[in-house]
Amino acid sequence: MPNIKSAKKRVNVIAVKTARNKANRSALKTEIKKANAAIEANAEDKAVAVNAAIKKIDQAVAKGLLHKNTAARKKSALAKKANA
Repeated sequence: MPNIKSAKKRVNVIAVKTARNKANRSALKTEIKKANAAIEANAEDKAVAVNAAIKKIDQAVAKGLLHKNTAARKKSALAKKANA
């Protein structure tokens, strides 16, 4: 445990940011799983689910959770599955 006041604050700030990132990453994975499930089940709302997942991926890039190339790869894979 740090002794310096600023180091103690950094520990707290990092804990908050880690929790926020984990929640956002979890929500992203959930949205992608929902889209994949809708595609697999050939649901009528699969286009809506895919668009929601793509939006979530773009938000993750904006927040710095994903690299833009990773996001492009994920979006491409979703679109490919949806159109197949």
